[in-house]
This record gives sequence, structure tokens and C-alpha cells, in this order.
Amino acid sequence: MYPATRIERFNENVQLKYQLFNSIFITLPFRDIDNTGVLLPLFSEICDEGFKKWKSPEQIFEYFSEKYLQETSEEDKIALMFRFIQYVERQVVLFDAIEDAAFESLNNLEGSGSLRDVREKAENMGQMPELREFLERFSIRPVLTAHPTQFYPDAVLGIITDLTNAIKNNSLNEVKTLLAQLGKTPFIKKEKPTPFDEAVSLIWYLENVFYTAAGDMSGYIQDAIYQGNVIPDPVMSFGFWPGGDRDGNPFVTTEITLNVANRLRTSILKCYYFDVKKLKRHLTFNGVNEIVGVIEDKLYRSVFYSKGDIFITLDELKAALLEIKQIIITRHQSLYLDEIDNLINKVNLFGFHFASLDIRQNSHIHNKVFADIIRHLEDNHAFAKGYENLSDKDKVAALSKAKALIKPEDFEDEDTRKTLESILAIKTIQQNNGEKGCNRYIISNNESALNVLELLTMFALLGWQNPPVDIVPLFETVDDLEVAGDVMKLLYENERYAAHLKARGNNQTIMLGFSDGTKDGGYLMANWGIFKAKENLTLMARDHDVKVVFFDGRGGPPARGGGKTHKFYASLGPTIENNQIQITIQGQTISSNFGTLDSCRYNLENLLSAGITNGVFKKNDKQFTPGQKELLNGLAKLGHEKYMAFKNHPKFLPYLDKMSTLNFYAKTNIGSRPSKRNKGGELNFSDLRAIPFVGSWAQLKQNVPGFFGVGHALGAYERDGKWDDVQALYHESLFFRTLLENSMMSLTKSFFPLTAYMKDDAEFGEFWQIIYDEFLETKRLLLKISGYKELMENYPDGKASIKMRENIVLPLLTIQQYALMKIRKMKKEGVDENLIETYEKIVTRSLFGNINASRNSA
Repeated sequence: MYPATRIERFNENVQLKYQLFNSIFITLPFRDIDNTGVLLPLFSEICDEGFKKWKSPEQIFEYFSEKYLQETSEEDKIALMFRFIQYVERQVVLFDAIEDAAFESLNNLEGSGSLRDVREKAENMGQMPELREFLERFSIRPVLTAHPTQFYPDAVLGIITDLTNAIKNNSLNEVKTLLAQLGKTPFIKKEKPTPFDEAVSLIWYLENVFYTAAGDMSGYIQDAIYQGNVIPDPVMSFGFWPGGDRDGNPFVTTEITLNVANRLRTSILKCYYFDVKKLKRHLTFNGVNEIVGVIEDKLYRSVFYSKGDIFITLDELKAALLEIKQIIITRHQSLYLDEIDNLINKVNLFGFHFASLDIRQNSHIHNKVFADIIRHLEDNHAFAKGYENLSDKDKVAALSKAKALIKPEDFEDEDTRKTLESILAIKTIQQNNGEKGCNRYIISNNESALNVLELLTMFALLGWQNPPVDIVPLFETVDDLEVAGDVMKLLYENERYAAHLKARGNNQTIMLGFSDGTKDGGYLMANWGIFKAKENLTLMARDHDVKVVFFDGRGGPPARGGGKTHKFYASLGPTIENNQIQITIQGQTISSNFGTLDSCRYNLENLLSAGITNGVFKKNDKQFTPGQKELLNGLAKLGHEKYMAFKNHPKFLPYLDKMSTLNFYAKTNIGSRPSKRNKGGELNFSDLRAIPFVGSWAQLKQNVPGFFGVGHALGAYERDGKWDDVQALYHESLFFRTLLENSMMSLTKSFFPLTAYMKDDAEFGEFWQIIYDEFLETKRLLLKISGYKELMENYPDGKASIKMRENIVLPLLTIQQYALMKIRKMKKEGVDENLIETYEKIVTRSLFGNINASRNSA
């Protein structure tokens, strides 16, 4: 008998179980739940039928009301809508838990992309020595960020974890109890979380998931690839942004930064303590148990009795564990050696820092801060006057002459004080957690070499010469990407910066922003622009004997650099440096891709395997030919022109402002950071955050940033008789194929019948039609180039999952659009403000379930 296909396994382990457990949920004895449980399926059916006939959300809800809510007041209808929303939110949680429980059956944890697959491939190809050599200089670095795309409060995340385990174990009674708990647990955060709250939430994943998964992976690499020998260097590390990311977040203070670093240290020591406590039960032999007891006592005091005091050093802990290992090998027949090695690997991975806290600030804030510093120096005759009037070249020369010393308290401006304090905080964290605790400063919206050199000067003015800190420029917009190579050339050839790089081992990390790149220049141009920038930056670094590392700022959906991410890294080829894969993991993507031990291990191994594939198995693969590059340039240019014309349309911002949920993101208490950079009320495109921008299109089920311009570009080549060239590129290039497959995902998650009523809108009808026409053209040509009859035909289980999720939230989407239509109508008619406010609350509440159901919508 042949094994079940992935879609068959999905139907058995996800679809059928959801139907079973959802039927249990319906029967739970909550107030009004019976009525809601009966009416919601009826409403869902009417929504489905109504949208097939291109009915508007208003027509659908009014028809439902006439049929099932006769003689019901508007107040009662509103109450029912809120109950529908609450019910659907919990259905989404149930579906999440069921999919998480089925992860191992749906994904082959030992198959393609796994470490086992890598080892077997290397053995079969006689490349084990090459693989070991590669892993000595390659690593991955996922960086956890707290950008506001995660709508589950901590209590609900805990229920999902318990529910997942209960479903795995087929424990029906426990499932029923947990569903009852779920029904009574609030989903709404009454207050916005602080950056420290966000940090604590993400540290939970470090403690409960990444700590174990990364440790197990290191153990496998040691045993299966290095044959029991010590791994020369850890193949992975972790970064952390909550508490250190100041860009656009006025709530991140120096105190919070230091508290987060302390919490990270305490958390990793706690993990070590529990592991040592387990070891103590096994290592009961003479000569060993005494050493284990001493370690346990010192870790215990450091975690539970300490007010910041640490009673054991990292070197002391490592030395003690190595001593235990040696005694076990020489005197006790290597009993429990695997457990000792596992802990040693974890200590080598996580040190006393757990994850490296990055500091980030925007270059525009730095410009203001540095101008303030220069004024202070000039007023105190410590710097020649007229700096602001110099050319960039002369400013660079002048910076080398800045020899004064400053302190944060010298300044009244809050941004200046906070920026200088954050630099000094890095030094404090390094003293407490080790250098890896905090050794990077990221400059977002980096536009010039001067941005980097002025920051380096700030370090020096604070008395910190030759700081053990990497300065990381972040290039985000299309224009910044195009000049990134020139910026880095100026830095590499600057005597002062070259000396700083030499002290850092001639290693330069450069961050590239997919989210803002797509928002700024469209899907094709952003992705191809970043590819070209990486090639240029690689060449520039190699010419200057610098080892460049690329740090990719990616979000969850394709529109923000997400999708099948590991395929992108496997496709990059030899013209792009492959020393490390560094990538942000944001919001929902943390819980959906790394929320369980199985999914975390699977996705970490896929990321590691992508680098190995590119660096070992396919390192001699052919590069893009000049003709293929010209073709990609042409497609990106056409896509960019189409997107820019769309972005510059006079109705672009008004459409988002009036017809989408953009203005409601700020009302959700899901993240500490404001939804836009400026404090003014006027909507300005440059101030828009990528997350609410992309998320608003997702709520409309239009997903514009993930496809707009693709159909136009492909269609131009079709009309010019050059389709065969595009088709050949699709078959020959994994990069191009992955790019289009991810765009397919954006199309699959779109649902235009939801907003089809807008085509008749006097103000926005034409604009809606522009979007829909491009959607249809993109869909037509992606099906043509792939040869598929349906979108995502090659991922049937993924497509089925999306379909089920979309069906679950269809009533929610309908209610959201119905409420928006009511709000617009009432504002025109001057209806009671209290009623408008009530419908606005409906819209805000509906965001939660829609975002969570998509899992990577922002």
C-alpha cells in the first residue's frame, strides 16, 4: 500500500479533526453560545452564496437579518456580531492548534532540507570534509522582533500549546476542558504592552522552544557530521530586538534596554540550572557529583537569590562541564556523555546572553542628534564652527578631528540623551552578559557613509575608542539600494572606518529591508533590487578584503520578503556572499513557524540546509547569464513603473485612509510601537509603517504589495513575442520561480468579491478596478508560466490550509466590511457619534481573527 499523499494526510489530520473538535466547541454550555453556534454556520453559508453572486457585505448581512433576525433591534444585531467575532477568534485558535499538532505528519522532519538529508547527500557525494569545512565558517542567525503582527495574548498562546499536545495525544477530555477554558479566556489586551512586556513574551519562545531545538540540532551535527568531535564554532546564534529597537518607538528607554538584557541573562541561567538539576540525578558518581552540586548551587543563587549578582562566570561554567566530561570518559565508561555534550553545546551556543540584543535607530533621528552634539561642541569651542555647511567629503575629514568628551547629561534634547545613553548601555550589557550580549548598532534608513561615520564619532566622543560593536547600515528604499555599493566603498576606503573594521576581523554586516523596499518600489523591483545590491556589495567587499554578511529584514508574507524563504537562500548562487544567513522573524511568524519544537527544528534546519546547498552542493552552479539579467532588469523596471503609477494615483492614499482598516491598527493593543513614524494626523506615505501598510491590504483581501506590477511586466513580454524567454527563465532559475510562487500565495489569499461593491463607488470605483484588473492579469500569466490549472497547485496541503482558514474567517471579513460601510454612511448622514464608535469597535475587534487566521499576513 502506498503512503498517503500530503493532501490526504492534511484531510485526515487537520480537516477531519477540525470538524470533530469544532462540533464539540459548539456544544459547550456558554451564555448565548448555543444561539451563536447555530446562527454562525447559517451566516457563513449565506456569506459564501452571496459572494458567489457578487453581493455586497451590506446586502449579505441585511438578507441574513431578514431571514433569521426578524424583529431584532440594531443593538441586538450588534451584540450578535461581537459574539460572531469572539466565536470565530476561538475557531482560529482551534485550527492553529490542530495544524501544529499535525506538523510532523504533514512535514517530513527527516526529508529534503533536513540535517539528515544534508549528511546523507554529503556522504553519497563524498563531500563530508567539504561540509565540515563549510560549517566552520557558516552560520544562521534568526533575529526575533516584536513588530505588531501577533494578536494572541500570552494566556491564549499557553492554551494553544496545551491544546496542541492534547490533540497530539488524542485526549478528548483534555481537549474539551481546554476548549472550555478557551471560551472563557479574554482575547483583548486592555493596555498596550511595554517593550519589556514584548521582550518577556518572546523570551518564552527562547526558553521553551529555541533552547531545546537548537541544542538538539547542535548535538546531531556533533554526532552525525563531526563524528562526536567538538563543533569548532556554533552553527547558529540568535538575535533580539524588543527593548533595543528604538526606531519609531519612543517607549524604548535605556532602563528597559538594560532590564531586557538582564532578563535574557537570567533566563538562560535558569535554563542551565534546570538542565544541571536533571544531570545531578544521573551523575551520582564519585568525583563528579560534587562538581555538579557546586554548579547547581551557584546557578540557583544567580537566578533565584540574585539582585543582579552572578555567582558563576561563563568560563567557570564551561571549565566545570569539560572537567565533568573528562572524568566521565576516563573513569565512568562515558555514562550520560550525550547529556553532558548537549549542555556543553547549549552553553557554547547561548553563553550568558541567550540572544544578542540589537540597538536600532533611524538615521533621521541621528541627523538631528548629531547636529545637537555639534552645536554643543561649537558652543564650547571644542569643534570648528560651520560643520553643517560643509560638503559630505569635508564633513568626513572634520569628524576625524573631533577629540572632545561628552556625556548624555550635557544635553537637554530627549532624543540626544536617549541616543547617547543607548551607546553607553551597550558597554554595560557587554560587561554583564559578555560581548555577544549586545554588539550591534543598526542604522535604519541609512542613506550615506556619513550616517555610519557620525555614529562611530558618537562612540568616540563618549570616550569609547575602538568599540567592540558592529555598525550595521540598513538600506531600505529602492534609491538607497542602488547607491548602497557606493556608500560601502567610501566606508571601506575611509582610514578611520577601515581601522574599526580591522579590529572587528574585517567583518561587515549589512542589513537590507524587504518590507520597505516592496512598499517603496513594488514586488519585482524590491526583490530584484536587493539581489543586485547583494551582488554589488559582495563584489565591493571582496575587492576590499572584507567579509560581508547580509542581514535580511523580512516579514511574514511575500509582500514583506516572506513566503518560501529557504528557497531564496538556496537560489542565490556564488555571486552573493554566503557566510551567514541572518533574518528577522516577526510577530506571527515566530509562533506559526517556530512555535513548537517540531516546527522550530524543521524551519531552522531548512534555513541551515539552504546555506549548505548554496555553499557546498551547488556552489559551481551557473550564474545568471547576461541575457537573463537583462530580462530580469526589464521585468523589474516594468513592474516598478506600473507600481509607481499606481502609488502616485491621486486616490492611492485616500483609498487606504477611507476604505481600508489602516487607521484601526493604532487602536489595537498589540504592540508598543506606534503604527506610523510621525505624530501628526495627516496620512503621509513616507511615515507609513510597512506592517500596517501590508496588513491593511491583507484585511481588504487584495494583497496588492505581493503581486501588483507582476502581471503587467509579464504581459508586456507576452505581447512583444518574448514569452519563451520568460518561460525559460522560470524553468531554469530557482530564484525567479520562487519569486513567482510566493506571488501566487498572495493571489491565493486574495478575495475580491468581498470588496466588489467598491467598483460602483463614485470616488473609488475606478481605482478598485485598476487593482482587480492587475490581479486578473497576474493570475492569468502565473498560471500560464507555471502550467498549473490552479494557483499553488504544487502545494496542495498549503492551498487547502489557506482555503479552510479563509472559510473560517469569511463571516468576520463580511462583518468588518459591513461595519466599514455603515461607518462611512453614518458619517455622511451625521448619525449619533456613539453608534459610529460602536461600529468602529467592531472593525477593530475583527482585525484580530483575520490577522491570526492568515498566520503571515503582515
